[in-house]
Amino acid sequence: MIPQIDKEIGISVYTTKSPSISGKIKQNENDFLVREILSEKTIDSFNNPDGHGVYLLKKSGIDTNHALIDIEKRYGLVLKSLGLKDANAKTEQYVFTYKKINSLPEYTGKKYSAQRLGFVKKPISKKDMLGNYFEIKVSELSNALPSFTGGEKILNFFGYQRFGSKRPITHLVGKSIIKGDYEEALEYLLNFSSKYDSEKNNEMRKLISERKSETEVIELLPYSMDIERNLLQQLSKDDDPKNAIRSIPLQLRRFYIQAYQSFLFNKTLSLANEFEENLFEPEIDDVCFDKNSVLGKFENIPEQKLAVPLVGHSYYKKSRFDYYIKKILEEELLTPKDFFIKDFQELSVEGGFRNASINYVDFAIDKDLVKFQLSRGSYATIVLREILKPANPLDCGF
Repeated sequence: MIPQIDKEIGISVYTTKSPSISGKIKQNENDFLVREILSEKTIDSFNNPDGHGVYLLKKSGIDTNHALIDIEKRYGLVLKSLGLKDANAKTEQYVFTYKKINSLPEYTGKKYSAQRLGFVKKPISKKDMLGNYFEIKVSELSNALPSFTGGEKILNFFGYQRFGSKRPITHLVGKSIIKGDYEEALEYLLNFSSKYDSEKNNEMRKLISERKSETEVIELLPYSMDIERNLLQQLSKDDDPKNAIRSIPLQLRRFYIQAYQSFLFNKTLSLANEFEENLFEPEIDDVCFDKNSVLGKFENIPEQKLAVPLVGHSYYKKSRFDYYIKKILEEELLTPKDFFIKDFQELSVEGGFRNASINYVDFAIDKDLVKFQLSRGSYATIVLREILKPANPLDCGF
């Protein structure tokens, strides 16, 4: 049976046959190790005498956004990342200065350290990243982990973290912004309580919703509710929902729109699978990624991987997936043109492509430890979802 939370984020299928077993991940930060992997060519380029500083950010108990925000507040240094890493994990990732400025060899905080590795002539990009390596401990197992070999076919769904995990609203906020309903977006961000969230957090949401004024609540908000604090401060100035949304950092606003794209992608894969489309081998007229992640037309070579469109105002419609995308958009009461956002043109998205299936290598299971490497953009929790098939994913640490 597919859990309710999976359906809420657009996932309605398993593609492996092993039975559901009880087990938990992320019971402490050392249970979940993530390490970014860059190409050797990129790492060799760090030897310039000056330019854009490249740092190895090691962190635990804090997500990437909050770590970089803390570095900016404490040291005045703006760093960019190649991807967001969860707070509930021990992570190593590469961050860099977007401008050529003087910077210290190391920056530290309570939950992170950033050590400079060198300088590059131009900023590193996601194209320089091969993927992520994972080591994940599964606790409280009811049975031995299934004998996966690494050859199992798994669809490349966006994982729970993309949508907010225990409070899965990021895609709902994105949809509200696309619709131009900024009051609804604020309702999700400030007041929406999730049955998966903690009682303490839901009590705070209730307090926010019942507020007589913004200022009386601001001082009561915990450190983790920094976005909510910022929104309430803005609303106390002019009570304009659009201005409140605009006060959210640009990177986070874009993340909300991308989360809604991700939801539609998950729905597309699920619906196409329901209609028995072949999602693991490309066919004639398909768009594909080659071994270097370069897009092209189907050429019937083994290295090619099927690519599925991501919705945007100019997304690619000449594919066998357009039928499913149109059907989903009709249910959502939206059209591709809506992804050009007139009030926030900087948030508009054209569309794109994503691998239909997960490419994972160096897979191994050693008792309660699962190890593997994933291509950039794929989610370890989706691999673990197929291995465990948890009845209650969020209770199990997903």
